[in-house]
Amino acid sequence: MPTTFAKRLDAVAPSVTLAMSARANELRAKGVDVVAFGVGEPDFEPPSYVLEAAKAAVDKGASKYTAVTGIAPLKQAICAATKARKGWDITPDMVTVSVGAKHALFNLALALYEPGDEIVLPAPMWVSYPEQVRMMGATPIIVPTTEESGFRISADALAGAVNKKTKAVILCTPSNPTGSAYSKDALLGLCDVMRKNDAWLIVDEIYAELVYDGFKHVSAAELAPDLRDRLIIVDGVSKTYAMTGWRIGWSITPKALAKALDTVQGQSTTNPTAVAQWAALAALTGPQEDVERMRQAFEKRRNVMVAALNDVPGIKCRMPEGAFYAFADCRALIGMPWGEKKVTNDEDLAFFLLERASVATVPGGAFGAPGYLRLSYATSEERIKEGVSRIKKAIEEAKR
Repeated sequence: MPTTFAKRLDAVAPSVTLAMSARANELRAKGVDVVAFGVGEPDFEPPSYVLEAAKAAVDKGASKYTAVTGIAPLKQAICAATKARKGWDITPDMVTVSVGAKHALFNLALALYEPGDEIVLPAPMWVSYPEQVRMMGATPIIVPTTEESGFRISADALAGAVNKKTKAVILCTPSNPTGSAYSKDALLGLCDVMRKNDAWLIVDEIYAELVYDGFKHVSAAELAPDLRDRLIIVDGVSKTYAMTGWRIGWSITPKALAKALDTVQGQSTTNPTAVAQWAALAALTGPQEDVERMRQAFEKRRNVMVAALNDVPGIKCRMPEGAFYAFADCRALIGMPWGEKKVTNDEDLAFFLLERASVATVPGGAFGAPGYLRLSYATSEERIKEGVSRIKKAIEEAKR
């Protein structure tokens, strides 16, 4: 059997998030009760009207190919939602419905990035951003941010990172992994920088509806209409409607790029699953009370998790503005005893907690922030309390 694979894979790191999830599943298979703070997936079911719409679609024969970039009613609904939520009056020929927001980003990478291009990524960042860049032979330019700045890139830092090689800048607001979000003023400053170059601005807004404490999410599409000829919005139903497994996301782009994405997707996946598209249509057009109910539940869970983490010796955690992640500073725990060895980095710490506390987390180094852990609070308050209690006990016992 041949063992030589494409060289492009040499530059790509496997997903630490999924690796941790796999190890946690191995323990569960052995009967271990693992508290899952690792994978970012709501524990809610989709709203009932979404499920009913999927059943109705099956009954009506939604089992054939659709248009490559999505069914017309869904694209119309995305246009309506984009106008209502983001202040951008778009047309269906600007929308590419894909197999999740991750697929939308991969399509964009295929359509835009080439060897020699640079893609600016504020860190901490979602693990797939730099790997998709590297897979295309382009170079990720990772710009560190600090907790003191709210894990947000400043206009000055962005200006210092952008040059003639910059093909795109990727922002995620609210952020995976930090939960931080850009205010109107902060985004305006970044848009001012983007006006001075010709790079694409890609904004991942998959968590836009999950913000807390009265924070107001404002889209770059609304703030900078003059940039819309090179602005890309990525969104989907996975997080807002608890529909991760349905795999429906989309990109909103200028028409010429949407046409290119039609070509890319037409030679890869073709259309997203037909039934899932009808379910997504129901999600966008149905009553939104369940969305608010889930948002309020996430806000309560966030408060419980952050308070509990800050009560653990050696852990500090800021209050995130959105998404459903706590990004905890655990640098004080590096060097902590672990049996006959020591915890030498955040990956060690994550596996220590999995082994000693049966709690799954994700090491911050995977996101470009060594010494931190990402903990998802997309689970019940009871499980959050149980999990953080186990973390505290394991750390205290290790230090004795």
